[in-house]
Formats: sequence, C-alpha cells, structure tokens
Amino acid sequence: MISLEGLSPFNIGIGFLAELIKILAADYLNNIALAVIVSSAILSVLSKFINIKNEFLRNLLNVSPFWLAFRILGAIFIVMTIFKVGPKFIHSEITGQTMLGLLPSLLAIFLVSGFLLPFIVDFGLMDFFGAMISKSMYKLFKVPGRSAVDAVSSWLGDGTLGIMITNTQYKQGFYTAKEACIISVCFSLVSLPFSTVIADQLGFMPLFVPFYATVCIASLACALIMPRIYPLKNFTNNTFNNIPHLKEDLVPEGVNLFKFGLEKAIDRSETAPSLKTIIINGFKTVVDMYLGLLPLVMAWGTLALMVAEFTPFFNIISVPVIFVLNLLNIPDAAQAAPAVLVGFTDMFLPSIMVSADGISEVTRFIVGTLSITQLVYLTETGAVILKSDIPLNLKDLFLIFLTRTVISLPIITLIAKFIFI
Repeated sequence: MISLEGLSPFNIGIGFLAELIKILAADYLNNIALAVIVSSAILSVLSKFINIKNEFLRNLLNVSPFWLAFRILGAIFIVMTIFKVGPKFIHSEITGQTMLGLLPSLLAIFLVSGFLLPFIVDFGLMDFFGAMISKSMYKLFKVPGRSAVDAVSSWLGDGTLGIMITNTQYKQGFYTAKEACIISVCFSLVSLPFSTVIADQLGFMPLFVPFYATVCIASLACALIMPRIYPLKNFTNNTFNNIPHLKEDLVPEGVNLFKFGLEKAIDRSETAPSLKTIIINGFKTVVDMYLGLLPLVMAWGTLALMVAEFTPFFNIISVPVIFVLNLLNIPDAAQAAPAVLVGFTDMFLPSIMVSADGISEVTRFIVGTLSITQLVYLTETGAVILKSDIPLNLKDLFLIFLTRTVISLPIITLIAKFIFI
C-alpha cells in the first residue's frame, strides 16, 4: 500500500497534486533533478557550437556567459552532493544536501503548475475575484483585486506558485511592472504547510494560532506600507513590452457585485485557449522552469548556504542588528542577530540557528515568525523572481528583504512580549 504520510490537509488543488507527486515519486525525484540540471548545463554549452533552429529551444539554451556559468556550477554542485565527492562544505547536510531536499518540491510544483495554471488564470477565476474586491485592493495595496488569487495560491499552495501566477498575469497585460513587483514581494506568502514546519521545529505547534496570526499581522502591515515607499513606489506603471493594459472594470453603481463578477468570469472563459494550446504551452513552461531555473536554485542556494554556514559574513554584517535587538529588549541578541539577516539566503536557516538549547522562548518566537514574514529567500522565491520577467533585480530584493524586516520586527516583538508575559 502506498503511504501518503506527510500530505498536508491545508492546500489547494495544484499544491495538493504537487505534494502527492512528491510523495509517490520520492525515490526518483533526486535522480530526475540530477538529470535535468546536468542536461541543462551540457545542452547550454552545446548550443554555443550548434545552430538550433527551434526558437523556443534556442532562447532557452543559448544564454549569456553569466547564466551559463551558473548552470554549469549548479550541475557541478548537484553531482558533488548526490555522489558526496569533493569538499564537504559543498555537499554537507547544511549546504548541498539542504538544497537537494528542496529540489523535489520545486520539481513537483513546476510540473503541476505548468499545466494547471491556465485553469486559474484563463478561465475566469481571477476575473471573478478581481471584480468582487477590486475597489478595496486598489485603495489598500495599490494592486488589482485579482492579485488576491495570487496570495491565496501562495498561502495554501506554495510561494513560488504565486510568483508564477503573477508573472503570467504580468506578461498577459493584467498587471503593470509596479503591480507585478508589489504582488510578488507582498502577496507571494509562505505557504501554511511550510509555516507549520517552522513552528514545529521551534516547538510552537501548541501556540500555532498566535504564531501564525503574528505572521499575518506583520505581513499585512508590510503589504500596506511597502507599495508606498522606496523601492516599490519607484517602479513604472508600464506593461510588459508595452502591450495593452487589461485593467479591471470597477463595479458600476447599482449593479449586483456577484452578478458583475460572474459576467466578467464568463467573458474571460469564452476567450480561453484550447486544450491543445494549454498542453503545448504547459510543456514549454515546465521545460523552461526545469532547465532554466533548477540549476540556478542549486547554484545560488548552495553558494548562499556556504557563505552563511562556513564564513563569518553574517556575523559581521549583523553587528548593528545586535544594537537594534537590545533596543527592543529582545533576549539573546548576539545569538539572534545573524539569524535576522541570514533569512535572505534560506527560509529555514534562521529557525535552525535559534533552535539550540539556551535560546529564550520569546527570541525563538520572534525569529521564527520574522523568518516567515521576510518572504524573500534566494534559495526559493528570490530565484524564481530573478528568473521571471518581473523587473526586480538582486539589489531590489535585498532592499525589500531589509524593509520587510524593519517593518515586521517591532510589530512581532510587541506581540511576542504580550504572548509571553
């Protein structure tokens, strides 16, 4: 009998199928990741010497030297990690093995979402929700109402899924550059299942409701403030390649809200692509994400973890954070300070760093909830954003990470002090 242990009860259809694939194919996914990443490097090198006639494959494989170098590096890292050869700091449990544990999730979510995303974005679901809440979303967050679907997909599915939806909508003209940037770093939330993992690691499952409520309050504050300040406020309202902007129609006075949303959804579904087109485009999306993104995740994630675990870099740059934590009267400030910043590399590292014996319970609570609220992680969402067409670069992501930290930390600290009085 096939064991479904580990299948989360909190999920949406795409996330559920991805988890199911991950469980059923658990024995094969690491080898698939190895084959995909090594193939990406080899084919990208060969594309420099072979004239590829197919436009899709040529654009996918014939990349600049910068991207080619990381594809090769990703291939080297995964070979060393799986076969445990070379320097241990590359393939250790806290570097290469950590990234190897992440790849099966990405393989599954990319496979499922590549084929099923059109059923979310092209058949009226986003148009229906967008019409229902368009007024409040524009007023509060400076984004269309349809972005709520991005947020729910992230919350119940996976953060990378929300970014993929946002990128698709941006390329179709439903979002401007500014709106796509805001949505990707304010609404691509850490999923509920991942949040339970962090809470459990820190021993807060008995307090999960206040734990996750704290995350929600801090995330809401970020979503309200960040669209109005640098760097997000500086992005233009141009569309992708200046295609026509498909703005949401606001509900006219006296018109039933539900009826208006339903009409918009029906209108959208009538122009939906055929099943053949969905399958062809889905296949292209999956191949693009597999060959283009997985090597970068492996390369950047392993490098980031090596810096975090085997160099004093984060200890050095976190010295000013100690002052801030002392100012907020947070216990064990010196131990917690590096964990506040190391979240930029990976979501799980902060909770690992403060899970040792002797760290105050309130400090563990603050670091755990903060790590979920920070949202931008190079090993996952950050890599997906950088590979997408959303116009955010590495500098922008780091500034956004710091801004989310600055906004969230006082809020989380205040709530934590109240909980642990």
